[in-house]
Order: sequence, then structure tokens, then C-alpha cells
Amino acid sequence: MKGMGNLANLGNLMKQAKKLQEDLERAQAEIAQLKVEATAGGGMVTATVNGRGELQRLKLEREIVNPEDIEMLVDLVVAAVQEAQRKAQEATQEKLGPLTQGMGGMPGMLGL
Repeated sequence: MKGMGNLANLGNLMKQAKKLQEDLERAQAEIAQLKVEATAGGGMVTATVNGRGELQRLKLEREIVNPEDIEMLVDLVVAAVQEAQRKAQEATQEKLGPLTQGMGGMPGMLGL
């Protein structure tokens, strides 16, 4: 009857795996809906990304557009986008952290 204990353990393991998968799917859906915003240039440039860090919206205040200084505008856009992506990555890690710790803490293995 030793094999019965192994079957019970396997059944528990399968239940835990299913719950983990459901929790991961729920977290991924929440991340996909996440909108993270960051600004640069004192709020003159605003970048919005989703939870995956994909740029969704870019807003420029009219005053920041100076044809004589395109380089500054480019720098501010890059800064705003990078900051929004960094915030999105932090939010994603915060959301997935508890779920991935038991899996070696590697969201990359989950396709994120």
C-alpha cells in the first residue's frame, strides 16, 4: 500500500500546479490591462505603457516642440518611455513575485 501515498502526493502536486497556473493566468491578465505612466521635462512629455512595457500612448505639450532643438525633444521622449517601462517592469515583478518564487523567480520562463 506504499504506492497509495505516492498517488495522494501526486494528486496534491497536480492540484497545486493547477492553482498556480490559474493564479499565473489571472496575474498575466491583470498585467495586460495595466497602464503605467511616466513624464519627463517637468510633465511636458508623458509616456503610457502597458504591463508588458509596450508603448500605448505618447503625449507632448505644444510648448516642448521646438524645431530648433529636436535633440532635446528626442531625449525627453526616450526618458519618459524608459521610465514608464521601468515602472511597468516593477509592477509586473511585484504582481508575479509571489507566484514565481516557487519556480526559481524567473518570469522569463513564463513568457513575460
